[in-house]
Amino acid sequence: MAQSCEVCGRKPVTGNQITTRGKAKYLGGVGTKVTGISRRTFRPNLQTIHITTANGTNRTARVCTRCIRNGAVKKRVHAVPFRLPKAAKST
Repeated sequence: MAQSCEVCGRKPVTGNQITTRGKAKYLGGVGTKVTGISRRTFRPNLQTIHITTANGTNRTARVCTRCIRNGAVKKRVHAVPFRLPKAAKST
């Protein structure tokens, strides 16, 4: 499915968007009034990233940012980190 996270399964949910008008009472007004309620969709923040799977292969996946931040997926390593060559043993 295009709009769901491949790791946790997070998908869009629906809710209300509430429009208000007026000045709050603590600011000297008569209070805010609800002037409209319309339906809206809360979508997960999905990112297409390159990941390394458990068997060591690389592939792309659509993952939500919460799974990326929490470390639920392992991002692909673009280049092997630099390592110093082993020093020759001196006798």
